[in-house]
Amino acid sequence: MPRKKNGQRPGFGARLSQLRKAAGYTQQDQELGVSRRMIAYYEGETEHPPATLLLGLATALSVTTDEILGVATLRKKAAKPDRRLQRRMQQLERMNPKEKRQALQILDALIEREQLRATKG
Repeated sequence: MPRKKNGQRPGFGARLSQLRKAAGYTQQDQELGVSRRMIAYYEGETEHPPATLLLGLATALSVTTDEILGVATLRKKAAKPDRRLQRRMQQLERMNPKEKRQALQILDALIEREQLRATKG
């Protein structure tokens, strides 16, 4: 997250970036209802939020407009599934059975490796 200026809270762009990443979205994700170019602009070059898009962005990011604007403190959310991962799993569900089985074998191997690391460390 960008540095705070003179002890102030981060601006609109920094908050939007933080909230977008926390929700598992990239700037290209169409679920936000805004082009990648506009998201990049709002996150980097402007401190003036787009009033017409605030409600849509808040809904897509599962936050309040007050949180995006910095009026309310960002609330700590209970761990929820990563939306990006959920989208990948939905794509996996649509694959043919052979490819799905191969993908699951790869996932199983990665999970097993991580479990072994956790027990050693």
